[in-house]
Amino acid sequence: MPSDTSSAQRLNRAAETVPPHAWFGVSAVFHYLGPSFAVLLFPAVGVLGVAWFRIASAALIFAPVTRPWRTLRAADGRTRLLLIGLGLCLAVMNTSFYLALDRLPMSLVAAMEFVGTIGVALYGLRTGRNALALALAVVGVFVLIDIKWATDPWGLFWSALNAALFAGYILLGHRAAASGANQGVERLGAAMAIAFVIVMPIGIVEAARAFGAIELVLAGIGVGVCSSVVPYVCDQLAMSRLPRASFALLLALLPATATVIAAIVLAQIPTPQDLLGIVLVMAGIAIHRPADV
Repeated sequence: MPSDTSSAQRLNRAAETVPPHAWFGVSAVFHYLGPSFAVLLFPAVGVLGVAWFRIASAALIFAPVTRPWRTLRAADGRTRLLLIGLGLCLAVMNTSFYLALDRLPMSLVAAMEFVGTIGVALYGLRTGRNALALALAVVGVFVLIDIKWATDPWGLFWSALNAALFAGYILLGHRAAASGANQGVERLGAAMAIAFVIVMPIGIVEAARAFGAIELVLAGIGVGVCSSVVPYVCDQLAMSRLPRASFALLLALLPATATVIAAIVLAQIPTPQDLLGIVLVMAGIAIHRPADV
């Protein structure tokens, strides 16, 4: 990708030929399909171990294709700060996401991800429309939390941290993709390598439990491919074509996607109250408008 001109041209051609909404659709499915598989691995590998596998396998897959060492060496100071920020965001976001999923239903964690996104929109573009969007999303999350989840402060803490970092991922991801799909994926590979360095000491002890069982290792790699490789590459391909406002509008689909996948894979069947909360959050995402800067 970085040194192979034909590969770069193919990637840019794919981004330009395939409708960006299609790339987003693939990302939307894998964004929560991978974490659903991760939840099934928690008992065998541990939450931090699965997070380690997710980031390690993604970094390993990206490395020979994107050559992060070259991207970092060629980057100017401002770009290096962007890559470090994105890598730190990915490492902490993915870890806190799994720590939240270990305690809370996926529909709640997914819904909370978007309160921060809408909050950033309100900060950047103070309008009555964005204020209404934030209010709808917050009410929806409170409906989802209910009294039974309000008694798990650690679960809500990790979910809130993940939500804040998800907003950061959207902002930093758009900046990474600003120069085109190929360069966006190159920068994603470099950021993932940085994320691996950060998460290495955190999850290696739990991940080592799986090293003696090939099926667990393969499952961990599968989680990385489904959670971090496919959706993040598709995000970059979509972000390279879509303005932030359009991408933000499509994000309204994600809480519903998370709910459907959680019901199918994890048997987390939503109640009528859950569905009401999800609809409120989706309405808030659909209404809000970020400043395209």
